[in-house]
Amino acid sequence: MDIKHIVWDWNGTLLNDKNLAVTAINVLLKKYDLKEINLEEYLEVFSFPVIDYYARLGFDFDKTPFSVVGTEFIEEYTARMYDVQMHDGAKEVLQYIDNSTITQSLLSAAKQQMLDSLLDFHNIDKYFDRVVGLDNHYANSKLDAGKQWLKELGIPKTQILFVGDTMHDVEVANDLGANCALIANGHATYAKLEASGERVFKNIIEFKNWFSTL
Repeated sequence: MDIKHIVWDWNGTLLNDKNLAVTAINVLLKKYDLKEINLEEYLEVFSFPVIDYYARLGFDFDKTPFSVVGTEFIEEYTARMYDVQMHDGAKEVLQYIDNSTITQSLLSAAKQQMLDSLLDFHNIDKYFDRVVGLDNHYANSKLDAGKQWLKELGIPKTQILFVGDTMHDVEVANDLGANCALIANGHATYAKLEASGERVFKNIIEFKNWFSTL
């Protein structure tokens, strides 16, 4: 595998925010008299597009539109987002790759403004050639943004590695014809990711150990 560029996912892959996601969604579940969930249940049910995930949790969009509950979730999330840390070893891995000839970017289904703020807060924006987010906070799909970025990047798809933590990252990498690696301490279980047939690592340090052998 001859990798020239890594495209990182943000939430769950570099940022350890799964517990915040559970906390924020439980605020909404309680508000709308729905059953709250624990972390294990969340990891099993979470998926993209998130509107489907909300529907599985029991939200009735005929009563309350997704645009409303989606905004309420983001309000709960952003109120606490600076309390969340990056995964252990994440900054060290970014620095390790930055010291090599391999370039890096970040592609996320999060809103661009939120990404820019958080990357500046964690002082890691310097590691990325480009930070690509969405223009809304409804976390639909990052495929279209990824297609545009790869056109601009100009590196053969076979030399690009997507690193993420959900099946959506697999879908994006496959649709774009790029390589994929998954880290299973984010928003999906190891078993769910393993079923994709892609390389799965327990944490980002395990990923680095593998990557350093390429």
